[in-house]
Amino acid sequence: MESGYFGIGIFEPKNETNMGTLWRSASILGATFIFTIGKRYKKQSTDTNKSWKEIPLFHYTDFEDFYVHLPYSCQLVGVELDARSVPVEQFAHPDRCVYLLGAEDHGLTNAVRDRCHHLVQLPGATSLNVASAGSIMLYDRHLKNSLGK
Repeated sequence: MESGYFGIGIFEPKNETNMGTLWRSASILGATFIFTIGKRYKKQSTDTNKSWKEIPLFHYTDFEDFYVHLPYSCQLVGVELDARSVPVEQFAHPDRCVYLLGAEDHGLTNAVRDRCHHLVQLPGATSLNVASAGSIMLYDRHLKNSLGK
């Protein structure tokens, strides 16, 4: 049984359909909550499971609003192509964390990256679709926890 909790969200999402897809994956893979920073979300047809019935969505006006509301003793994990990023294959997921994905067109800003406790990179030299990247991170957490790593 997994201990702790985790949430996942997108910084300044560009495409709302990606949020619906991520919400569905988050619900299936055990996230406690999801969120957006800088842009509101409306119900999407991509959330075919109606995940809004299972886990809450929070909205923060900007990164500072989000950061001051991080839960106590919760680590911020940025998912981003960055020289400081650890490959996901080597990453040990914290018990209590929030995964933060960058927008589809510009990723996480340098200022946001600097405030993350961890930076993780998925395979590939270019960025993935944000909903796909989030789903991979959630599955990696699920897989490693089920294997006891």
